[in-house]
Amino acid sequence: MNPQAKLIFTISLMLGTTITISSHHWVMAWAGLEINTLAILPLISKSHHPRAIEAATKYFLTQSAASALLLFSSMTNAWHTGQWDITQMTHPVSSLILTAAIAMKLGLVPFHFWYPEVLQGSPLNTGLLLSTIMKLPPITLLFMTSPSLNPTLLTTMAILSAALGGWMGLNQTQIRKILAFSSISHLGWMAIILVYNPKLTLLNFYMYALMTAAVFLTLNSMKVLKLTTLMTAWTKTPSLNAMLLLTLLSLAGLPPLTGFLPKWLIIQELTKQDMAPAATIISLLSLLSLFFYLRLAYCTTITLPPHTTNHMKQWHISKPTNMLIAILTTMSITLLPMAPMILTII
Repeated sequence: MNPQAKLIFTISLMLGTTITISSHHWVMAWAGLEINTLAILPLISKSHHPRAIEAATKYFLTQSAASALLLFSSMTNAWHTGQWDITQMTHPVSSLILTAAIAMKLGLVPFHFWYPEVLQGSPLNTGLLLSTIMKLPPITLLFMTSPSLNPTLLTTMAILSAALGGWMGLNQTQIRKILAFSSISHLGWMAIILVYNPKLTLLNFYMYALMTAAVFLTLNSMKVLKLTTLMTAWTKTPSLNAMLLLTLLSLAGLPPLTGFLPKWLIIQELTKQDMAPAATIISLLSLLSLFFYLRLAYCTTITLPPHTTNHMKQWHISKPTNMLIAILTTMSITLLPMAPMILTII
């Protein structure tokens, strides 16, 4: 892709995200979401592969339907209450339509079908944008409207997302699809706590974005897309592979690592809100996701020779690792002891 064109699309992506995050009026938020959608489409379809074009088409159709629903819900609310302010979403029907629209934008169950297909058809760099930056504006809108959302609906969608994200990821061999289902299960954790403590939703999103960025950038530097190629990648960059193992375990939420922090705080908050059964169910469902993270981790470092795979071993690369990957990976592993400081910030 032409560098000037890529620069324009990247700036438009940042602009759309900034407009949505900083807006108070529904039409401005909608305009920001539309700019975002139009800016990411060329980045998804830049390889001109039929799968990439298909992914871009699916993405466009779902996002435009979600944007139309969002505009419809805000217009219904304005019609009944006379308010266009995002925080004044008080009409119950408008709140339900808004929840459906943002769930479609994010890929929450039952509006998740487009997300794994789009991520599978996109390059790893675009997949990183889809998993992190593109989720920030809808989550911000949920954060701003959280007092008027339906807790029962959100809890149901959250538990279904955690269940489906875990189950569907079990038999995948394509790493991008595994990360897509991982994203769906993490969204479940974000949605379940949204009404009770919205700041925890944002904290969970920031931690998830940090760890996912580390995983995507590592996979991109190793040029790995399938489990079979991941098995032979340890000869290429041994130290980076060892760090990828720890980052994946952090993404799974294992205790000494950063990923345990949001899960721990969410379970604590749910028990405070007398929702111990929901906390128990979603904790048990996260074990499903743990299985496929462990499978990825096993393929990353633990399968040493003799291999059963027919793939050629890859040459060792002596070039230094990208500094950004080093910083993100370190933060993805070691932030748990800083939990008190993080909590004072939020």
